[in-house]
Amino acid sequence: MSQCSIEVLPPQQQRNDVVVGYALTSKKVKELFTTQAPRNKGISFVPIDQSRPLSDQGPFDIVLHKMTGREWRQILEVGLGSRSYSFCFLLGMMEYRQTHPKVLVLDPPDAIQHLHNRQSMLQYVADMNLLESSGKVGVLRQLVIKRDTSSIPDFVAEAGLRLPLVAKPFVNDGSEKSHELSLAYDQYSLQKLEPPLVLQEFVNHGGVLFKVFIVGEAIKVVRRFSLPDVTIRELSTNVGVYEFPRVSCAAACADDADLDPSVAELPPWPLLERLAKELQQRLEQHKMIQVTLGDHGGKKMLKRWQNVATPKQTSDDGKIVQFKAVMKSENTKFCGIRMGSAI
Repeated sequence: MSQCSIEVLPPQQQRNDVVVGYALTSKKVKELFTTQAPRNKGISFVPIDQSRPLSDQGPFDIVLHKMTGREWRQILEVGLGSRSYSFCFLLGMMEYRQTHPKVLVLDPPDAIQHLHNRQSMLQYVADMNLLESSGKVGVLRQLVIKRDTSSIPDFVAEAGLRLPLVAKPFVNDGSEKSHELSLAYDQYSLQKLEPPLVLQEFVNHGGVLFKVFIVGEAIKVVRRFSLPDVTIRELSTNVGVYEFPRVSCAAACADDADLDPSVAELPPWPLLERLAKELQQRLEQHKMIQVTLGDHGGKKMLKRWQNVATPKQTSDDGKIVQFKAVMKSENTKFCGIRMGSAI
């Protein structure tokens, strides 16, 4: 028996509660039942039976999902034919939302499709005007490579990108592969990378990122260790591709570390509030958006932001928003936003 405070009960026994039906990966289920949850605030978590249609289960107030199209195929009862699993998952959940309009789905698949790749995810922030919010937010210079590895050095030269370059998978679907990250130091090593991918200019940021979690109107900031700064000597001597798996994950917590004050200083609060509000409005979703912030010098730059469906942060009204960004302040704050997907 898990010692977590979450109590899984049939919804008919606790209809005064907010009933959350969840369909999560095994990893997320483990997180759910080993994390302090708001059970004492009237929230019950009920597992969704994947062998039965979703419409035959419940009643639910909220459906929380982090599943692939393949795992949801039986639940949604959508004929596959020549369609992909992802398309069938999207179609089935859209149908469920239409027949159950009062159920809050975290998050609607049709609303997160544009976050599935690292090219379209930045579109929402490219035209943001946050000049009145104690800072500016821009977008890191990047290049999308979909094929032809032999031509990557030429594409990089034409785009005017400066080495070293951060290489990330083009697709950002929450899989282990989508979390892979590499740092390429020279032109020749670029041909060793595996398309489709995104190349971004690396900027020194003190080796620390800030993850900002937003739940409703509440904001919480934590520090995480990141890629170390690259020295002038390393720029002239390092060659090849260096891999960095799971950068800035929970195990890389830096809140209690003895950091340089200029690195540890949090981003301006008015900027965080404005940025969170803008992204929520543009997305029109009840999601967790991860925003990651770091230290450099110069203008703020948006790198990526990510939607992550997880029960760790749940507000009383069932709305979940998580935020993760990487930023620059006027003097020392580098800001880039990390964008991603819930499924």
